[in-house]
Amino acid sequence: MKAKDVAVLSTRMFKTNPSRTWLTILGMGVGTGAVVALVGLGFGLQSIILERIVFGETLLSLNVANPPSKVVKLDQRTIDEFVELEGVKDVSAMVSFPTLITYEGLTGNAFVQGMKPSYFLYTGMKAEEGELFSDDTAAEDRNAVIVSGALLKLFGVTNPADVIGKKVSFRVFVPQEGTEDKVEVVIPKEYTIKAVSSDAASLVAIITLDEFQSHFQVPFYERAQVRVLNNESLAPTQDIILEKGFVVTALSKTVEQANKIFQGIQAVLAIFGGIALTVSAIGMFNTMTVTLLERTAEIGVMRTIGASSRDIVVLFVAEAIIVGLLGGLVGIAIGVGIGWFCNGLLSVAASKFGGESVRIFKY
Repeated sequence: MKAKDVAVLSTRMFKTNPSRTWLTILGMGVGTGAVVALVGLGFGLQSIILERIVFGETLLSLNVANPPSKVVKLDQRTIDEFVELEGVKDVSAMVSFPTLITYEGLTGNAFVQGMKPSYFLYTGMKAEEGELFSDDTAAEDRNAVIVSGALLKLFGVTNPADVIGKKVSFRVFVPQEGTEDKVEVVIPKEYTIKAVSSDAASLVAIITLDEFQSHFQVPFYERAQVRVLNNESLAPTQDIILEKGFVVTALSKTVEQANKIFQGIQAVLAIFGGIALTVSAIGMFNTMTVTLLERTAEIGVMRTIGASSRDIVVLFVAEAIIVGLLGGLVGIAIGVGIGWFCNGLLSVAASKFGGESVRIFKY
């Protein structure tokens, strides 16, 4: 049988039984669309979480903190020791003291932190509004401050852009080394708000580490980011720091665990989509079986005029391929369409209620 004849005979179903044919294609499309939508949902959820924490520098950084027992502390001598370790590229420390912060006549409890610009890079901190500290603007940054999004809520500010350029002042409670006492120190200057960080959980205001140290004697640092040279240096450096008694966490380990979890979620979603696809395939098989039984007379005529059994098989396989292909294309369109619709709906809802637009489906 010629290819032209196969093409003509295998597409006759669109004329003889158009409703049943298109319903079969739609059924296949629904199953395929379920697979596409569910897998897209899995990748979207993974992307939403990982995109917020994964940056090139953060994956090569170790977060070092003081142990609860306070047996060892992150002082300047310890920081210098970390810098000398083999495989360490840089160490950026952060100091934090409790403070009373005053903004436009309102005073609230928070923490004032001192850190270098590299600390933002190693932790993956982002600015929701304005610009973070940088080495190029070190001189002017000594008079600037970065506040967290959570701190704005403390003062009833909803739009981060409204605070850029405004002034704040601090009364800092400085811990005394060797005791639990704190001494209140008033910083005799006001700082201009340069940026608002995306941190929505911590009540913090950040000034440069140099500016912080110009006002206070720092007995020890709150935590430090140890930037290693490469992935091979992560584990050995982490082991050495752990042996010294400090608490160490690596974002790369968190990402690995998160990826494993999402692989499981994607597998479960794919299984549910596969079930829907299997049901659709059974429906198509049933339709093709009915079609075969209805066309026994036609098959007899074809055999009489010389068609072989192989020709009959090729004809019905071609019909199944066409239905399956069209069902797959319709399914992809349905799955992607569901994703676009849900993403658009969430974007509209986010803009209406003042939230952040997210893509929960990703292909």
